[in-house]
Amino acid sequence: MAELVYRPVIGFAKTLFKVWDLKIDCQGSENIPRSGGAVLVSNHISYLDFVFNGLAALPQKRLVRFMAKESVFRHRISGPLMRGMKHIPVDRNQGEAAYAHALDSLRSGEVIGVFPEATISQSFTLKGFKSGAARLAQDAGVPLVPMAVWGTQRLWTKGHPRNFKRDHLPVTIRVGEAVEAPRDQYAGAITRRLREAVQELLEVAQRAYPGRPKDPSDSWWLPAHLGGTAPTVEQLRAAEAH
Repeated sequence: MAELVYRPVIGFAKTLFKVWDLKIDCQGSENIPRSGGAVLVSNHISYLDFVFNGLAALPQKRLVRFMAKESVFRHRISGPLMRGMKHIPVDRNQGEAAYAHALDSLRSGEVIGVFPEATISQSFTLKGFKSGAARLAQDAGVPLVPMAVWGTQRLWTKGHPRNFKRDHLPVTIRVGEAVEAPRDQYAGAITRRLREAVQELLEVAQRAYPGRPKDPSDSWWLPAHLGGTAPTVEQLRAAEAH
């Protein structure tokens, strides 16, 4: 089937990257299979993460179908684009339909993109993983491909204004080796291995990242354990409790 929407959107995104003069460092794309189904699993620190996850798959000539919250599909601008690119809407009150849709796509040889943290991490550290990605891979008999993005939070993230200026911002992407999902293993154990793989890739991406805060007020995008001023998980929990 012709990709009448997805490929033009890719071209538009690449043009924007050039306009913004982003310094994108992507390694490990060869770990995404050139054919057949796979579940691409990433950390989540920005509203734009899915764009960069998809970018990592292009060298393998793959288009990723992302699972995203249903409200995005109702938006007058993003809705037609998301549907045209065949992404998968997720209604959190009726997740079975999205699961079945994703499973059918995997069995037909598609790559499905999943953010197992479910929401953006405002601490910019890895949150707990939901087991849906592992169960999808098990049921479809496909591999899980872990990946990590870093620097995307400086463009657009929760609680901070968008920054689409020509600031030469770096974005680092690392894709790891597949994590197998045998049907005879507990999905929770597979999920733990998957999270460990994403955590390791995130640390690799952070070490490789060339950007540094310009001054103390610019350290908001660094997690506390790396010397930044992003809120810790404990601080976020305390804020939610009030």
